[in-house]
Amino acid sequence: MDTRIGFGWDSHAFRPGVPLRIGGMTLNHPEGLAGHSDGDVLLHAITDALLGAVAAGDIGSFFPPGDPRWKDADSSIFLNLALEEIQHAGYGIVNVDTTLVLAAPKISPIAGEMRERVAQLLCVEVDQVSIKAKTPEGLGLDHVAQCHAVVLLERVRDPEDLKSMSAVIESQRQLEDVVEDLLSQVHGVPKRKEIIPAFNTDDIT
Repeated sequence: MDTRIGFGWDSHAFRPGVPLRIGGMTLNHPEGLAGHSDGDVLLHAITDALLGAVAAGDIGSFFPPGDPRWKDADSSIFLNLALEEIQHAGYGIVNVDTTLVLAAPKISPIAGEMRERVAQLLCVEVDQVSIKAKTPEGLGLDHVAQCHAVVLLERVRDPEDLKSMSAVIESQRQLEDVVEDLLSQVHGVPKRKEIIPAFNTDDIT
């Protein structure tokens, strides 16, 4: 199979006293999103879409919400693991299309900057990332942020492309190691052990 499609969805309630993180960015808003990690609803939805596209499970398979290692963790860690999973399965990202559903803050003024940040995290070009936003009119969800994400993957034929992906992912892994060191120091919990995929992606063809 040369292409794969993945769908992801996530939802978090707003909560005062925490920073608002969406798309790997900290936004100026009086409330943030409640969650065991940083509550980045956009990165969570994309992560699940990527994992789903190669039948590798979901975020909870790798990062249980009750695990203290992931308390307040940067969601780019989750995204990086999903990138590793699709690479191991032999696929690369063609494009990502997302829709945020929230009453505030307004996303359109910063959508361009957010697309650039997400593209950087995904190791793709900006024109491969779409970020749209809608208000939850009539749904009674003014204190909730939701995100829907769809990804299209294509099998990578050139081994050099896979090597390039590995190099970029490794640089992201170095950032992840720094974050884990901080988590260990701040929360006094041990670093995570090696993550064992819920499914053997080597068997995926």
